[in-house]
Amino acid sequence: MHQVSSLLEKVRYSKELIRCWYEAWDGKVYVSFSGGRDSTVLLHLVRTMFPEVPGVFCNTGLEYPEIVSFVKATPNVITVRPKMPFHKVVEKYGWPVVSKEQSQFISELRTTKSQSLRATRTDGNRWGKGKVSEKWKFLVDAPFKVSHLCCKKLKKDPMNLFCRESGLHPMMGNMAAESSRRATTAARYSCNAYECKRPTSKPMTYWAQEDVKEYIRIAGIPYSSIYDMGYDRTGCMFCLYGVHLNNPNKIQVLNQTHPKQWDFIVNTMGAGEVLDYIKVPKQ
Repeated sequence: MHQVSSLLEKVRYSKELIRCWYEAWDGKVYVSFSGGRDSTVLLHLVRTMFPEVPGVFCNTGLEYPEIVSFVKATPNVITVRPKMPFHKVVEKYGWPVVSKEQSQFISELRTTKSQSLRATRTDGNRWGKGKVSEKWKFLVDAPFKVSHLCCKKLKKDPMNLFCRESGLHPMMGNMAAESSRRATTAARYSCNAYECKRPTSKPMTYWAQEDVKEYIRIAGIPYSSIYDMGYDRTGCMFCLYGVHLNNPNKIQVLNQTHPKQWDFIVNTMGAGEVLDYIKVPKQ
């Protein structure tokens, strides 16, 4: 219902969710702030109501320089960092390729000792779900590791640790329209998930990217200059999820905008081998 509402109605609904979340936790809340457009809008919405609410930024070491600069220029933002750097995560667990779901299935098929799980990851469950896609089965024999644990180790774990140590409860700028996984989560849980193992508020669940852009324009709020460099989405510079879907892909764009970072990921870290293996151009 809210997905077809006007921007003004979405703003009103989001602010009501923010107010309820803030009051439920007696103000012990924070905004998960990535420096991207979505979380920038959420931080602005929250601070129009509760100016003292902090933002929390997880600096994984994979953020675009323009994102880091923007975050540093934003007041009252706490920075947390992962215990393990990206190259160590890749070395120990493997590369994030294709998608989070497929990289998990590939990793499990390569490493599990469970015959039941192996059968599921090979042929699917009774509904034909849960298996490595036929398109990507060749990755099971890849000469490099594949894993879905990168995001967990670099983002989720340090943010969860911050929650436990601070006693603050997060508000996130996730939107259901961004992925099928997030749409499924939105259908299962309310925007303010008080009863979850990790209570989380997602006041912008029913927004779309066009709503975010329009809000920025109307409110006149600053945003990271990365979006003026040909990027519509940011995230981690070196993440290879979905790299096969766009032309030019994010690594090709990185070569044009940040050649030093491109050289590091492609040549020093060896992502060039991964891209060649999945037949995705790197420049």
